[in-house]
Amino acid sequence: MKIGVVLSGGGARGISHIGVLKALEEMGVEVSCVAGTSAGSIVGALYAYGYSPDKILETVLATSFFRSIRPAWTMTGLLNLEGLSTILQKFIPENTFEALKLPLVIAATDIRRGSADYFRSGELIPAILASCCVPAVFNPVHIQGKTYVDGGLVDNMPAAQIRKECDLLIGSHCNHIGTEFDAKNFRNVIERSLLIAINGNTTESKGLCDILIEPPEVGKVSGFELGRARELFTIGYEFTREHFTAADFQQKKAI
Repeated sequence: MKIGVVLSGGGARGISHIGVLKALEEMGVEVSCVAGTSAGSIVGALYAYGYSPDKILETVLATSFFRSIRPAWTMTGLLNLEGLSTILQKFIPENTFEALKLPLVIAATDIRRGSADYFRSGELIPAILASCCVPAVFNPVHIQGKTYVDGGLVDNMPAAQIRKECDLLIGSHCNHIGTEFDAKNFRNVIERSLLIAINGNTTESKGLCDILIEPPEVGKVSGFELGRARELFTIGYEFTREHFTAADFQQKKAI
């Protein structure tokens, strides 16, 4: 049976995907293909390359992603992603989709057309950077004459891109929006507003998944709180272990 996993974007909350993947492995789930957006594309790429969830977490903890983001001070954005590119190059030196052990699809938004493009082959790291490029925070990424920003704007959970390739599709969504919210500062309001807007394009994607893993506790953590990486990992891991069993992942989708 072919099992696919789709990983949503969500900034630091995407670290919870690593815990989800560890729990799935412990339940004997063998993933055949992966799709991801933004943070989900980073985790998905490292996993598809062959790194274990524990190694991916170790990488996140050992390599400060805050230090990897360098000021750019241009008219198009405040930060660039060169530091993240350097880290990814270290862990995936071949820098190609073809070097991955599992097929991977990455979503990014073509800002001129206002629609998503999906990367499956060729250079890997530019596709990841494009998928992670939050508008007004990072400089846009240019690939083959096109200008890209965060894939989450259009397709934050690219389930449709691998649905036909899977007998069973598992979705890991890290942007649960609860009713508890404290508008304590401008950043919080902006972040929650973006989450609400982005979640609108995940409704159909969630429906394409046979199993949806969406830990509510992750929604209580800001997408900027990378310092809570281990906590986010644990939330994803424990939620999956508590709410699912190996038997849940052994049923093919009814066609």
